Amino acid sequence: MKSEFLVISCSLNPESNSRKMGREAFAQFESKVEAEWIDLRDFQLPLCDGDAAYGHANVGKLSKKIENAKCIIVAVPIYNFDVNAAAKNLVELTGRAWSEKVVGFLCAAGGKSSYMSVMSIANSLMLDFRCLIIPKFVYADGSSFDDEGICDESVKARIAELAKGAVSLTRQATVPC
Repeated sequence: MKSEFLVISCSLNPESNSRKMGREAFAQFESKVEAEWIDLRDFQLPLCDGDAAYGHANVGKLSKKIENAKCIIVAVPIYNFDVNAAAKNLVELTGRAWSEKVVGFLCAAGGKSSYMSVMSIANSLMLDFRCLIIPKFVYADGSSFDDEGICDESVKARIAELAKGAVSLTRQATVPC
């Protein structure tokens, strides 16, 4: 399946709050654009070793999906003031497939203090692969979630705004400089 929009859930935790955010964004896309949901739990990936790992079948599958997309929304947990290792590993393994994409972030963290944590991967995508980073990423702490999903209506509204902005920006975007 070739989709213009991807939502990638990078958490490997079955109770993930970032996955809940990703599902909300995917629901926003589903009726409006051709979108695909990717859950990294469904793709066992090797650790990037700078060598043989690039030849792994799942790396090839994900690279092709990323390469074919125009916009990617990354739903990611924040651990130790950074995106989780699975997200970083995905970027390391799929590298150039990210070139010239519109990229947005949905971040779930334990506290309110690490809202800038996504900047290192955003800068890498922007500088290494000339991605256009959507500046209005969504960051939510644990108080925004319950067992059923997202309980904070303002977080849901911000996710809807991000999805709407992602579609608009992707439709207007030209190849970044």
